Amino acid sequence: MWGYAVLGALDDGSVRTQAALAEAIGADKTRIISTLDRLQAAGLITREPDPRDRRARILTITDEGRKVRGSVRAEIQANEERLLARLPEADRHGFLRALQALYRLPREEITERSPLDRRPTQRSNATHNR
Repeated sequence: MWGYAVLGALDDGSVRTQAALAEAIGADKTRIISTLDRLQAAGLITREPDPRDRRARILTITDEGRKVRGSVRAEIQANEERLLARLPEADRHGFLRALQALYRLPREEITERSPLDRRPTQRSNATHNR
């Protein structure tokens, strides 16, 4: 999943730092390194030193990376079509409209946790289990 997200983000254009890429796709910047290593080893991305800042790496998708992303995207879309075809047309359109509305939400609204989302603390669990 993260590999596909990286390829999608880089298909929109090069990214100057790994941290910026992680932020763009909502990944933890420390955990994305192994994904980038695998993509680079497979020849799907490049990580070149930034001539303005040798500590930074410019990430770019390769032509092979674009091919792989396109192939995976086509598979995902075919699977979506297959599953959505099981729904009546009106339900399908309503479902897709709901997904589009959720997709348009700002990231902070998606990641913000409400009091209802918070899990009980261990102390309250212990009290509950008595």
